[in-house]
Order: sequence, then structure tokens, then C-alpha cells
Amino acid sequence: MNDNYNLPPQHYQQHDDEIDLKELFMALWKGKWIIILTTFVFAVGGVLYALSQPNTYKAEAVLASANDNKSGGLAGMASQFGGLASLAGINLGGGGTDSKAMALATLQSRQFLNSFIHKYDLLVPLMAGEKWSEPTDTLQLDPEIYDAQSKTWVREVEPGKSPEPSDWDAYKKIKSLIAVSESKDNGLVTLSITHLSPSIAKQWVDWLVVDLNAWVKNESLDEAKRNISYLEEQIERTSISDMQSVFYQLIEEQTKNLMLAQVQDEFAFKTIDPAVVPEEKAGPKRALICVLAVLLGGMLGMGIVLIRFAFTKKD
Repeated sequence: MNDNYNLPPQHYQQHDDEIDLKELFMALWKGKWIIILTTFVFAVGGVLYALSQPNTYKAEAVLASANDNKSGGLAGMASQFGGLASLAGINLGGGGTDSKAMALATLQSRQFLNSFIHKYDLLVPLMAGEKWSEPTDTLQLDPEIYDAQSKTWVREVEPGKSPEPSDWDAYKKIKSLIAVSESKDNGLVTLSITHLSPSIAKQWVDWLVVDLNAWVKNESLDEAKRNISYLEEQIERTSISDMQSVFYQLIEEQTKNLMLAQVQDEFAFKTIDPAVVPEEKAGPKRALICVLAVLLGGMLGMGIVLIRFAFTKKD
């Protein structure tokens, strides 16, 4: 008597659903031409895409904070006089602010970057650059975006939008080119720009460092002037000699900071290693693009073969 008749029905179902690795391998072997063809098509597409991408170059400068040991604003200086200052109703808080963090936040702010673009008239090379001509060291513009002859924007946009890029478009574009990293070991900051033109990348890094220092310096000067005016008003409002002495000391400190700021060009960051024109490209990673295309093509080909095998086996 055959014992198989005594097996429960679920046993047959489990046996039918088991995957035979040898059968699976044979299915892949039978569909090898589909896999090869799919991989070849993706490989060719990856090579063509990689070759169509223009080279990009990265220029970078290494900076050190010039204000690590300085406390920020009136609050930092008044902290030592907290008890006396509170008698006059002045609530300045305690401690200083992180001047490096504020400077880096300013660097990536919309207000600063849009002002930077308008100051140096960077909208055209920023938004319409297509590729760099090495023999002439010039940036070639995309004629479908900007007409250099008539100096007009001709890019296609959605109805209701202007062909000329807005400040928001320019801000998003330049922010994508800027990279800022801070070393945890020594606190040095690396500022870099990646662009189609190596000379433009270097020039923009230099301009950014100069303008950032000038921007933070002007903000500090304006703050010091406002603090001095505020303290002078407080002197006139109080007749307590001790409070007047505190205010005069604060005014003296603010005046010193004001004088030092006026003669200090590298106010926020000191340049440790200035940017140079890069000689080697930073991207694109063409070899990586081709490898990923081959892998994607091979995986897609095997997926097609396995799906066909699954449906065939089910039938």
C-alpha cells in the first residue's frame, strides 16, 4: 500500500510551492539573452548619459573663526554687571552667542546670498551656464535659457511665471553649489563651490569670504552703535552714580569693539588656506554611473526572466 495516500492535503500544497534552485537557475540560463540584452541597453544608456554630463570643478578655502574667544553683543559684556544692571530695569540675559554659528547661518541665508548675486551680477552665469571652454577659459551659455545676443531670458516656464529667474530660483541654485563643513578636531571651516568653470568657482569662493566678513562686520558695527545709543539714554534716565559708572564702562567696551571692528577686515573668518583654481575635475563620476547602469540593467533583466518563469510555472 502506498503511504503517500495517507499524507494530508497541505503537504502536497507545500511540496508544489517549494522553489527548486536548480530549476530557478535553469530559468535564468534560458533567459540569458534577455538579461544580456537588457544589461547592454542600460550600459549603453549609462555611457551616453555619463559622457553627456559636463565636468564640474570644486574650489575650496579653509577658514578659522576670528571671534572664538569673543562674547557677543551687549549681553556678553553686561553679564559681569548683572546685579547693578537689573536695578535699572535692564534685562540683557547672560552669556555670549556663538559668533561662528551666526556667521555660517548668514552665509547660507537668502538675504546674504541674493545680495551677493546682485552685487556681482551672477544671475546669468549661475542660471544659464552650460559648459566650460578650457582653451578660452570662458563659460558657454545655454541658448535655450539665455540669448547672449539680445541679452534676454528665453527659457520655457509655466504660464504666469517670468522667463527671468526669480531671487528664489537663484538662491536655490547657488545654495546647491555651496558646501560648508566644519572639522570636529580643530574647528576649521572648509567653504567650497562646485561649478562648471574652475576659475569662476575660485573667484566666487574669494568673493564669498570677503563679503561674509564685510557683512558680519557691518552688522556688528550697527549693533555696537545701537548699544552705545541705548546706554547713553540709560545714563540720562538714572541718577544713581553706581549705575552711571556701569553704563560708562559698557560704553567704553562698546567703543573699543567699534574701533577694532573698523580696522579689521577678516572680522568673522581668517583665511588659513585660500582658494586656488582647481586643475582636476570633481565630477561627474562617470565610471560609477556606468557601473550603476550595468547593475540596474542586469537586475531588471533577471527580474523580467523570473517573473516570466513564475507565471509559466503557475500556469
